[in-house]
Amino acid sequence: MTAITRSVDIESRGRIAVLTVDNPPVNALSQHVRQGLRDGVRRAAADRDAAAIVIVCAGRTFIAGADITEFGKPMAEPGLHEVLDLIEGAPKPVVAAIHGTALGGGLEVALACHYRVGVKTARFGLPEVKLGLLPGAGGTQRLPRVVGVEKALQMIVGGDPIGASEALGHGLIDEIVEGDLAAGAATFAEKIVAERRPLKKIRDLDDKLAAVRGKPEVFASFRKSVARQTRGFRAPERCIQCVEAAVSLPFGQGLARERELFLEVLASPESKAQRYFFFAEREAAKIPDVPAETPAKEIRKAAVIGAGTMGGGIAMNFASAGIPVTVVEVAREALDRGLAVVRRNYEATASKGRLAPQDVETRLGLIRGTTDFGALADADLVVEAVFEEMPVKKQVFAKIDSIAKAGAVLATNTSTLDVDEIAAATARPESVIGMHFFSPANVMRLVEVVRGAKTAKAAIATAMSASRRLAKVPVLVGVCDGFVGNRMLYQRGREAEKLVLEGALPHQVDQVLYDFGFPMGPFAMGDLAGLDVGWRIRKGRGTKSAVADRLCEMGRFGQKTGAGYYKYGAARAATPDPEVERIILEVSSQLGIRRRAISDEEILARLLYPMVNEGAKILDEKIAIRASDIDVIWVYGYGWPTYRGGPMFWADQIGLAAIRDRLLEWQRREGEVWRPAALLERLAAEGKGFTQA
Repeated sequence: MTAITRSVDIESRGRIAVLTVDNPPVNALSQHVRQGLRDGVRRAAADRDAAAIVIVCAGRTFIAGADITEFGKPMAEPGLHEVLDLIEGAPKPVVAAIHGTALGGGLEVALACHYRVGVKTARFGLPEVKLGLLPGAGGTQRLPRVVGVEKALQMIVGGDPIGASEALGHGLIDEIVEGDLAAGAATFAEKIVAERRPLKKIRDLDDKLAAVRGKPEVFASFRKSVARQTRGFRAPERCIQCVEAAVSLPFGQGLARERELFLEVLASPESKAQRYFFFAEREAAKIPDVPAETPAKEIRKAAVIGAGTMGGGIAMNFASAGIPVTVVEVAREALDRGLAVVRRNYEATASKGRLAPQDVETRLGLIRGTTDFGALADADLVVEAVFEEMPVKKQVFAKIDSIAKAGAVLATNTSTLDVDEIAAATARPESVIGMHFFSPANVMRLVEVVRGAKTAKAAIATAMSASRRLAKVPVLVGVCDGFVGNRMLYQRGREAEKLVLEGALPHQVDQVLYDFGFPMGPFAMGDLAGLDVGWRIRKGRGTKSAVADRLCEMGRFGQKTGAGYYKYGAARAATPDPEVERIILEVSSQLGIRRRAISDEEILARLLYPMVNEGAKILDEKIAIRASDIDVIWVYGYGWPTYRGGPMFWADQIGLAAIRDRLLEWQRREGEVWRPAALLERLAAEGKGFTQA
């Protein structure tokens, strides 16, 4: 074996030259990989004894994409296009041998090869759209020529990979290799040489493009099918336009169009935000004083206290991850009702084709229901999910403490309450931690992991690793009222209520946030969650909400009762209700508020600027480790649009000085509630942003 660069070697297997990429951990397309592929193909092409070339990768995967450390920097030579042109133009067959994942530029390398083989566990995809980008090295032009336009659109615009069997069925790979991949690929290469198969250049294929040429309805139908999930994003539409170019233009012109649109999305604010968020999510896993090697307890068995909406959803997460879970309820009726909902949820997923019927029964078989608290005794992780009332939670934790085994991690699913006070109800506060799942818990990806004053590092490591095993995104936060997400949400809710009393109406406020990119506004969200939830919390705290309390007193709890801020008809379609407007006008009059027309711009600023200001206080108080953690919480927990990066990133784009000045203006007019946070003041004065602090 001869080294070409530090990450690419070449060796001979009989008449086959084998290029091996070894650039751990994921064989990214770093400059030295590109150079190694270029120089290796040149060397093999010039070698009279080499009849074909195989490109294979060491380690756990094929080339899994670009080198993210090169993002935002000038591309060092050779460029990927040059390498792919050399591979595709090689005078000898080039075979890509794929294991692990061939993603992004990795799949584009494979598409430039004349043939492709892979192991049965290999996966193939072009996920660039998830970074606000599009495949920029011919992926949008080559893929539809191989798999067809419809499948290419799904893969490029959706960004999700496909497996080897599906890839074989669509012609993306030529053979699935059993056993040793490099040996199998070399055998395949020997076969195509012996059979004198042609050098199959994807750029020359046209039959699958011709099948949709002159049929614009194919693209129109696809655009309609993805409109909801791609709303506000720039890259999906540009991806579609690239595939349209593949159909309507010669290959070279299609590449030029792809390049033009790639440069557009690369420079777009949407892609900037999505790339920022890509790194933000990964940073959230890093806790400065809890090293990665901190031992985390292996979760072999779990228990959930409470079979309500949250408890049932949390139990589903464990079962879906293959972890046996015991659900404990006080009353058999409540337990049976909760487990029936779990079954319906799984069956609904299966009815949509997202889960096999046998998997429904497998997962249900991992969930055991009981009214015996003694069943907690062998659980490694216990999650409490009872009513959001401190006396109830303290009582439950005292009981858990008397039963759970030594070393078990005891988690509370509280969304607002003091984790330290809950922990004090036990004799082992070091084992107590918050794990705030979001509703519906079986769907929402965020978990706020709440660190108490006495929580042990091992408990933190366990909660973080367990959350990831449940396919969640955990973010560590500190103890305060509402933690990070709900504390900021309270500020938005306060202003939303004031806005409707001053002159706006619920549907106008909701529309402004929907147009910004949220899936729904605060009033629609309240109706979805149930207005009675907030009503119960307010009564416990002795606070009031003039309009919401009136609605609850009328039995208008939201979607569950067919009326809240909106009326709900068939399929729970929301309609503004004149009765709600009457109540708002009446309350405004009683409070002596003179109503006025309020612009959409003022609505947006008054909803979002207080959130940013509260986020600055949260950072200053060390409740969140970093600004990007706040952004991860808001994207995954509250529907902040990914293409806007999160509230703290968005504030940086607006400019902190501009936000500070607006807050000062409102402070002079309305009082201390608008005072800019000390951190916001300081960063604005220094000309910095939250994500630079």
